[in-house]
Amino acid sequence: MSSDASIAAAYDARAAEYIEIAGDISQMDVRDSALIAAWRDATPGPLLDAGCGPGLWTEFLHDGRRDVRGLDMSEEFLTAARRRHPHLDFRKGSMRTLPFEDASLGGILAWYSLIHTAPNDVSVILSEFTRVLAPGGSLLIGYFDGAPREPFSHAVAPAYFWSADALTELLVEDGFTVTQAEIRSREPGEVSRRAHGSVTAHRR
Repeated sequence: MSSDASIAAAYDARAAEYIEIAGDISQMDVRDSALIAAWRDATPGPLLDAGCGPGLWTEFLHDGRRDVRGLDMSEEFLTAARRRHPHLDFRKGSMRTLPFEDASLGGILAWYSLIHTAPNDVSVILSEFTRVLAPGGSLLIGYFDGAPREPFSHAVAPAYFWSADALTELLVEDGFTVTQAEIRSREPGEVSRRAHGSVTAHRR
């Protein structure tokens, strides 16, 4: 099992490589951009990009007008994010202990940022998401679809597959109602070849 510190160190070591291949919106699949844009526009209130990396989705969520902040454990990612997007608020921290007040956020984007969390610990983070989201607040999770909780060899750090059903079960336990789920295979040229999944949920 990888600790937060070891995951941060692994991404620090390969941040430049990661940014080169997946550090800009133009490198993302247009279906992902469309989904996240629709979620952003339907979600009022302050937004959090949890596990923001170099800040590409944080800037996308900002859209020139939205109240949004990014959170990551990697100092190298945060340095790049602040250099690229100096007008945005980027903070170093763990999703296990979010530096935000109770019920202070309207939405959280966790786009592939739970994949390195040991399956037994995912509920800890979901409970923290529940704490900081206002009632009715929305959560959008991106993940690698596969046999839930099964580990796989990720280029940066050990990671785990999930499924919509398995995530829905955890989300319901942590006070969410799942409103949308999608699964799709990858197209040639995408950053990853593994099947994609996403789940949208609202805090009850």
